[in-house]
Amino acid sequence: MNKWLEIKWSLHPLFIMILLASTLTGYFLELITLFLLVIVHELGHIVMAFAVGWRVKAVKLLPFGGVVEVDEGNGASAKDEWLVAIAGPLQNIWMAAFAWMMGDLGVWSIEWTNYLIQANLWLAAFNMLPILPLDGGKIVLAMLSYRFQFFDVLLWTARMSIVCSVILISYALLPVFQKLEGIKLNELMIGIFLLYSNLTYHRHVPFLFYRFLLFRSKRVEQLEVAGARVVPIFAQSQQSLYEVFKRFKREQLHLLCVVDGGTRGMKLYSEQETLQYSADGSNLHRAVGELFR
Repeated sequence: MNKWLEIKWSLHPLFIMILLASTLTGYFLELITLFLLVIVHELGHIVMAFAVGWRVKAVKLLPFGGVVEVDEGNGASAKDEWLVAIAGPLQNIWMAAFAWMMGDLGVWSIEWTNYLIQANLWLAAFNMLPILPLDGGKIVLAMLSYRFQFFDVLLWTARMSIVCSVILISYALLPVFQKLEGIKLNELMIGIFLLYSNLTYHRHVPFLFYRFLLFRSKRVEQLEVAGARVVPIFAQSQQSLYEVFKRFKREQLHLLCVVDGGTRGMKLYSEQETLQYSADGSNLHRAVGELFR
């Protein structure tokens, strides 16, 4: 692990395995080129992250891109998240166009031009697959955040990523069943990595949601300044605070309306007030009627 631009950079073991395999099969130059393309791809994410005010802590490089570790991700807007995500594939698009221009001018050979164009388009297309932590998966998560409850978005993007990872593994194994050629080893390793990552991600959804709640107060302040519309959430007094939080939408402000079935009365609480109970260490599984007495 090394530091560059005040960011910790590291190679994922999967990248090292493919590097060794490429060296043994005589594709070392191509892999080094791919490595440089991946770095430019990640720099696109980093520059955009800086532009929206995020602090980037670390980058872990993988054969198809990388994982950028930031501080503000869970408290950021959906817009910032998809802007940072799309910035990576856009680097591959301009690099493919630049390679075509250099080839057309005769600066380098047609073979090398074709390789650079194909490598960039492959990186861009692969990263746009709707699988976390790929850019496409992050964009889907951000877009769904505009419309659906955030807990459900976390849960269903995790499930979608698992299904798509299985499809990728099946694609890598398909030639064997068709008896056409051998296993697509790179795709198989990447598919297994993505499947394992998303099975872990799925188990961690409750913790990711808690992290979202920890950052939520800051996001609420931003939404209030932006004049976001306030959407009421009606809850019975016996419902748990956690169940209420699961109905939060990332890009909306909420007003909690607690209905007391016994007195038929109703109490109103702002989202900030509701979050304050959580920040003060109240049990999230207690009934909201108890918390607001």
